[in-house]
Amino acid sequence: MVRKALAGAGVVLLLAGCGGVGSGGDTGAAATLTTMGFGLGDEIATTRAELAGKAIAPATVKIGGSAFDAQQFLASVASHTPPDLVYLDRQLLGTYAARGTLEPLTDCIAKQHIDVGQYRPAALKEVTLDGKVYGLPEFYDNRVLLVNDTAVEGSGFTPQDLGDRAKLTTAAQKLTVRTGNGLSRIGFDPKIPEFLPLWAKANGVQMLSDDGRTAHLDDPRLAEALTYAKSLIDVQGGWSAVKAFRDSFDFFGEKNPFKQGQLAATLMDDWYLNVLANYSPDVRFSAAPFTDTAGTPIDWVTGSAWVIPAGSTHKEQACTWIKTMTDAPTWVAAAKARAEKRKAGGKAFTGVYTGNRVADREIFGSLVQLKDRPAFDAAVRTVLTAQDSAFTMPASPAGSEFKTAWQNAVNRVLSGEQQPADALRQGQQEAQRALDAAR
Repeated sequence: MVRKALAGAGVVLLLAGCGGVGSGGDTGAAATLTTMGFGLGDEIATTRAELAGKAIAPATVKIGGSAFDAQQFLASVASHTPPDLVYLDRQLLGTYAARGTLEPLTDCIAKQHIDVGQYRPAALKEVTLDGKVYGLPEFYDNRVLLVNDTAVEGSGFTPQDLGDRAKLTTAAQKLTVRTGNGLSRIGFDPKIPEFLPLWAKANGVQMLSDDGRTAHLDDPRLAEALTYAKSLIDVQGGWSAVKAFRDSFDFFGEKNPFKQGQLAATLMDDWYLNVLANYSPDVRFSAAPFTDTAGTPIDWVTGSAWVIPAGSTHKEQACTWIKTMTDAPTWVAAAKARAEKRKAGGKAFTGVYTGNRVADREIFGSLVQLKDRPAFDAAVRTVLTAQDSAFTMPASPAGSEFKTAWQNAVNRVLSGEQQPADALRQGQQEAQRALDAAR
């Protein structure tokens, strides 16, 4: 069963069911596990959480829905009161694993016979540090180019031009619409600082060594890539104007920037297809892979992972929970719940991109049926094809610090505080200090 109760300003969900594993260290009849970083925002989360709750019964899980907070997590570790389950960005995992705050999942995987072969190799690589697996991967976020065909139509440019470096600057400038001192349409959003690794790869730069211990932020080709990405913002009115307008978007609702004509093209995560299908099923758009300077498709993928803090007192149930949450049958059940909901509402189901390739084969092989929605069908096929050229950032013992260093460097450039080469040299020093300290 699922019981909901208000707790303060949030909602606490207790999940219970029948059967399950033993108490695993809890002296009472049934343990109550706590989480950090996870919420129950939709049927994809609630369906899986209900199944995971049944798997650990008579234990229950208390889900507060708060985002992962590094300071709060480390404080709980220091006070010996960590949550039992943590959901966090895979790019950050290495930092906490290296500090000894996360439990290696070697015993968990062995005792519960978890088939790690079901997970996508790239996703599994992100949660593996020094040969040990520290987390089980969840979503598998792909990045592609999304073009608002209605906004581009009549401009003299085609959607394909938005993927052509030689034409992109001119297209971005022409497609931008200014109103007074602000903007009413962004021509092309390069999504920096967030997508800097994608721009780096497009210019032949691997920002972090394969072993996750050497930063390459001072590579001249990265400064060149950042200079180019920023120039796309400059020709559209500068960072202040672009950011202010972008921050006003209703990205996840009926008045999203594609429906409102506020955005001509952007780099975007695959899950945005789900937003468009839900709120703007008739929007005219197209998708294309992002390419490097030679025109070769590239796709930066990452996502979140479930981890178990080393100080957790309910490791056995926690292992069962994360195994169930990321298992293929659980993902498929969640996808069916969404597909049925969309069908009932007369809307398209565009799939769920998971870190579990077994689940994805069934989801996209039988549940995603888009023949009557050609734009969405083509976009989904684009994402699936993009996965063939996917890359990830290596797991690093200073993954959190490394991410902070390069994002801060980009922000200094965007704010006009530093030039790209100077900002990235400073970022290199900050990142490498953190990497060296973590050895």
